[in-house]
Amino acid sequence: MSALTGVPLSVLDRSRTRVGESEAETLRQTVALAQQVEELGYKRFWVSEHHSVPGVVGSAPTVLAAAVAASTSRIRVGTGGVMLPNHRPLVVAEQFGVLESLFPGRIDMGLGRSVGFTNGIRRALGVEKDAAEDFAVQVRELLGYFDGTQQSHPQVHARPGEGLRVPPFILAVGEGALLAASLGLPLVIAGVKAESDLLQLLDRYRTEFQPSTWAPRPYVVLATSAAVAATTEAARRLLLPEAWSSAYSRTRGVFPPLEPVQQRDMTEKEHGFFEQSLRGQIYGTPEEVDAALGGLVRRTAADEVLLTTSTYDRSDLLASYAALAELAGTRSTVS
Repeated sequence: MSALTGVPLSVLDRSRTRVGESEAETLRQTVALAQQVEELGYKRFWVSEHHSVPGVVGSAPTVLAAAVAASTSRIRVGTGGVMLPNHRPLVVAEQFGVLESLFPGRIDMGLGRSVGFTNGIRRALGVEKDAAEDFAVQVRELLGYFDGTQQSHPQVHARPGEGLRVPPFILAVGEGALLAASLGLPLVIAGVKAESDLLQLLDRYRTEFQPSTWAPRPYVVLATSAAVAATTEAARRLLLPEAWSSAYSRTRGVFPPLEPVQQRDMTEKEHGFFEQSLRGQIYGTPEEVDAALGGLVRRTAADEVLLTTSTYDRSDLLASYAALAELAGTRSTVS
């Protein structure tokens, strides 16, 4: 039996552009990918929020989530996530209220605390760099609009929104896991610098978790990349377009569209960032990835895996997702 058998798998797609592809086509491809992974039995399909980032067009997650939900029928749809410091909690509650009203029982509300990564973007969004410090207060206000308990703005109600149950998730890096524990919310977390640090954070999250009306017990979604192919080298090649794009952005400040794998003359600095981006990535044959990812799930006791893999060739990406679905046995659950 596969080590991943029975592990719920989900996908986070950032709407990464490809060379020669329009931004409109990229967004349509995100919707198409949601339809494809739904057929593979994946549990959720989430979209992200990035502003003024070249190579990424996922900038309006609730709008894109509506398009995804309208084009699918079973898979849960949500955000990974809405960056709450960029928005007013009332507006976010209303947006998710609309989504849940139109697609009842299928909407997830993933919430993050990041703000724009440059001063110019933050000014355009009307936020300051320290806006993330108010994240906990914003989350409480947002949830209060759904259960009718918010007191920050008396006599203000989210319509639609109030009385609806839209599952909230906290996207956390490091100590942010403890906020999820204090609020009694499910946690979405990626690997930190060392696995031992990740295990310690998860132990504290579970130990300090305060049951809430939103979640009676801790729930951990492990966010990671995983590439599967017929050979180890072929799987590694799937990760190279994103690795090069990351190295390029670290040295030039621009995140370029994904390109086909090719020989490159990299500077020493570029090569360092390139190798760094590949370090710790999970890739290989189905057997190798099953052992590596299955082992990580076992050690972290994760309840679910959220895959964030990107590569240039969409058919290769879909084949990788299909292989993972085969390992997890999700295909048999699709009607």
